[in-house]
Amino acid sequence: MLTLDKIYHAAFVLKDVIRQTDLIHAPKIGDDCEVYLKTENLQVTGSFKVRGAYYKISRLSPEEREHGVIACSAGNHAQGVALAAARSGIQSCICIPNSAPISKVEATRAYGAQVELVDGVYDDAYQRALQIQEETGSTFIHPFDDEDVMAGQGTIGLEILSQLPDVDAVIVPVGGGGLISGVAYAIKSLNPNCKVYGVQSSGAPSMVQALAHHQVECLNGVCTIADGIAVKQPGDLTYSICDQYVDEIVTVTDDEISTAILTLIEQQKLIAEGAGAVSVAAALFNKLDLKGKKVVCLVSGGNIDVTILSRIINRGLLKAGRSCDMTLELIDKPGQLKEVSAIIADMGGNVVAVRHDHSGEGSDINGCTLRIVMETRNHQHIEEIRSALLSAGYRMIEH
Repeated sequence: MLTLDKIYHAAFVLKDVIRQTDLIHAPKIGDDCEVYLKTENLQVTGSFKVRGAYYKISRLSPEEREHGVIACSAGNHAQGVALAAARSGIQSCICIPNSAPISKVEATRAYGAQVELVDGVYDDAYQRALQIQEETGSTFIHPFDDEDVMAGQGTIGLEILSQLPDVDAVIVPVGGGGLISGVAYAIKSLNPNCKVYGVQSSGAPSMVQALAHHQVECLNGVCTIADGIAVKQPGDLTYSICDQYVDEIVTVTDDEISTAILTLIEQQKLIAEGAGAVSVAAALFNKLDLKGKKVVCLVSGGNIDVTILSRIINRGLLKAGRSCDMTLELIDKPGQLKEVSAIIADMGGNVVAVRHDHSGEGSDINGCTLRIVMETRNHQHIEEIRSALLSAGYRMIEH
């Protein structure tokens, strides 16, 4: 069973392996609450996962070590297992979904693990890992539904309580539930009055659905930019602990996650992956009652592929009203672009791209369309520019 003693033992085992990550005050994230960030994105391997993986592997018998370990992961657990196995002199094989970011795959290989890419999502990689385990006799290191793994993740709860003893609420990302199970157990055992909230992507609400229906179920599919928590089915052990110790689990959209990632970059100078930013998204978009509370958002990981990051930043800019795309219908005559640009400039917008096309069938023979991409301050600023253009007699084409 998961016990507080086991979590304290995990903290002892991990003290020379992991770093106690900083708790950073983030005053601009919560309007009516005091927000702190637990920066597990700055952990060894770039994620909290090394805690549970290392503690689990530390408890293997000599015979189990001889046969090596097998794991499945969207990327972060893979790196944790690979590092722990390498430091312990144990062979490791990791099954990773072929949709996982390239950076996570290559980092896992760099830690010395054998990597097998599997078509599909995490759950498909899980089935392949079980098959390899049966063929080789290696020990399976589950990414979340294991008491030793949960105990390792629970050490974060101990750190939060030591860093901010009067914390009122902790917000935790949820995929399969290993992280929130360990953190919630540790915090509720030591401070029952502290609220523990979970956050999932609206495109992968497996634990939300399980708690609502009072049973573990498997989603038909998952779709989210938060690949680290794209899990179809939570664990039986994690479901049981969440049902008992977690106060509430909410969901956030991909647009809200993107905005949270952008906010962390701009305001805190921190890089978070999608799964790591869901806790911040919940605070930013008022998904929970946090008024007047001291709140810790657990930023669980920072292993995001740079190509995905650029797309997420663009999406976050759109969501925040920092970027805008407008299309105008014009008469094709000299000076039109100059006049439109002057209106936008006078309103404080910055044009970054322009596309001019002659109108198609059904439009005036001398008509054209002008598509403008611009940098703006917020959604109110966009409406002010739109109103100014409409007042000047220009016709807007809605996308």
